[in-house]
Amino acid sequence: MKPIETLAEAQRRAKKRLPKDVYNSLVAGTEKGLTTAANIDVFDEVGFHPRVARELPPTRDLTTTVLGIDMSMPVIVSPAGAQAVDPGGEVAVAKAAKAAGISMGLSSFASMPFKDVAAANENAFYQLYWVGTREQMTERVERARKDGAKALILTIDWAFASRRDWGSPSIPEKVTLGQIVRFAPQAALKPGWSKRWVLGGIPDLRAPNLASTEGGIPTFKEAYIEWVQTPLPTWEDVVWLRELWGGPFVVKGITNSEDAKRAVDSGADAISVSNHGGNNLDGTPASLRFLPNIVDSVGDQVEVLFDGGIRRGADVTKALALGAKAVLVGRVWMYGLAAGGQDGVAQVLEILRGGIDESLIGLGHASVKDLSRADLLLPEGFAL
Repeated sequence: MKPIETLAEAQRRAKKRLPKDVYNSLVAGTEKGLTTAANIDVFDEVGFHPRVARELPPTRDLTTTVLGIDMSMPVIVSPAGAQAVDPGGEVAVAKAAKAAGISMGLSSFASMPFKDVAAANENAFYQLYWVGTREQMTERVERARKDGAKALILTIDWAFASRRDWGSPSIPEKVTLGQIVRFAPQAALKPGWSKRWVLGGIPDLRAPNLASTEGGIPTFKEAYIEWVQTPLPTWEDVVWLRELWGGPFVVKGITNSEDAKRAVDSGADAISVSNHGGNNLDGTPASLRFLPNIVDSVGDQVEVLFDGGIRRGADVTKALALGAKAVLVGRVWMYGLAAGGQDGVAQVLEILRGGIDESLIGLGHASVKDLSRADLLLPEGFAL
């Protein structure tokens, strides 16, 4: 495999290797895609304030600790739902994350069981959507605990907005030879993708992490329908889940300082400032605009994480300078997985690492812990 030089190159290879509908499912946001685009574009508005001729060590310190777990850099693999990207799936991602010395969050809608991911990366977090009954959620939480989850992530922002102006690809019950044939001419134009799935065993498109004693293992489509039919959680539900879990607890999907305070009051150990990567309420401003005020509101009480629009190491540095303890990355690892399986994921993670390090050199810092808003040039009215 030819080395991947930039994350933009990883995305270009993903587009080249994947069928059109599969690729569109990775890059698309809901409705017009305003929020997805805003998440990326907002980093162009934030400038760096370089410092030169500073005495720096030969190796900069990129390490951090999140929820008590030491990491080699302030990057976490974000949970993302089942994707027909590569047969190696989330286990391949977990192995790449472990080799990089970072944690990984696994989605409830992942295609592989949490126990397999935790076996590949012992510092794995289990992400829970509010799906089904409390009894079913209790069963899933206890299974995650038994399988070694180091933290529980509750993703709380979701309005079930699934419409896309460019169309939403249909989700088959499973990937079969028949589906691949039906997928022609897209699959025919991507023989390498089709071959990888044939050789990989053509797994069912199921959601094993949403299995329950009463319902078995649902298909991805069945799980989504159940999710849509489940009443949205309240803050009382968040408190209940936090007490049930008892361990490190993350509330993901915060874009409002008042909600951040409610999450703290509900017992969160960390929050993630996130707009679901633009896959929720289109027209929501970029996540980065909310980060400074949320850090000012609760940053001394919980660890503040961030996700949304990260496409290079410099973006990570900007989020850290605005107060994030670490960032979660989603689409970039999927581009890497599509471009080259586990090795592709490993390469994009190292590209991020290199970009963070280069930013530290340019800013004259020896450690990510030295970053602050003084390193940035922000336009007036940037923070919301």
